[in-house]
Amino acid sequence: MSFSQYLKDKRFFLTLYVILMVFVSLIMIVNDNWHLASQNLVYTHIFCFFLVSLYITIGFFYRRSFYMKLQDVIDSKMEDFHVAMPESQNYEQALYNQFIQKVQSNHAEQLQNLIREKRDHQDFIMSWVHEVKLPIAASHLLMDNSSGKNLDVLVDKLEDELTKIDNYVEQALYYSRIDSFSKDYFITDVSLNSIIKNSVKKYAKFFITKGIRFHMKDGQSFVQSDSKWLTFIINQIITNALKYTNEGGDISFLVEEDSKEKRLVIQDTGMGIRQEDLHRVFDRGFTGSNGRLHTKSTGMGLYLAKQMALKLGHNISIQSQEDRYTMVTIHFPKMRNYHHY
Repeated sequence: MSFSQYLKDKRFFLTLYVILMVFVSLIMIVNDNWHLASQNLVYTHIFCFFLVSLYITIGFFYRRSFYMKLQDVIDSKMEDFHVAMPESQNYEQALYNQFIQKVQSNHAEQLQNLIREKRDHQDFIMSWVHEVKLPIAASHLLMDNSSGKNLDVLVDKLEDELTKIDNYVEQALYYSRIDSFSKDYFITDVSLNSIIKNSVKKYAKFFITKGIRFHMKDGQSFVQSDSKWLTFIINQIITNALKYTNEGGDISFLVEEDSKEKRLVIQDTGMGIRQEDLHRVFDRGFTGSNGRLHTKSTGMGLYLAKQMALKLGHNISIQSQEDRYTMVTIHFPKMRNYHHY
């Protein structure tokens, strides 16, 4: 830091000094004894100028060490510059140091979140690629060993594999769009019964193949939501229910309502979820013991369903008892402002 820069920083103090000296000079000039006033004026100016010069000079050398150390930190281009910040010499500098520490801390936290999200994204992509390769490989095996087999049976099995691929692609598509969700939804009155029937129709073959019975009361029930995203949420829950429900099981849909909310309850008679896994089923990439032992899973279905439900202003909860049932509930609050989500 140069002396001229230091003087520039002190420009307001110097301006105040000039104003005060002009005022003192005017007071002295109006004195009746001009000869005495002129001598006092000279002495006053010399003495005040000496004091101000002394103050400026001492202040410059006192502040200079701080600014030189600060400049060295800037020139060093070190990553942990906030650790090497010079010790504060006054309260203002201390506040700036605290501000820099806070900015650095927030930046580090955001960077860690980005790294964690990137790692999770890479893990999902690797898991997704591995999972989508299975039905592709199965399709190739079916075609390679198709000689002598009934065409209808072959087409039926290929259709099953294509459905799996379609589900994986749809999951990846919605996963890629979850960050831009706010630009791609429209809240209207949506018929739950219509969405459920369309979803069941989509997976009708799996219901038939495994002999799983479908239960839902007749009638219409409407909620405020986005049809496309709510369909995806329900599809993910039905897919999970079909995956973990044994042959001859049941999947039921029930709409409940009270003064605060409507609820869509989807219950299956599948293998259930262990109690130690229950609180983690909505975590990204969590497959649980059932997902690892009984069937392959990316661990993203319920995570995406939960995140999208929250963005829509809904919520999802889950109850389960191992080897008995799993009950997933979508909550639709009756009073809310959608622009908050």
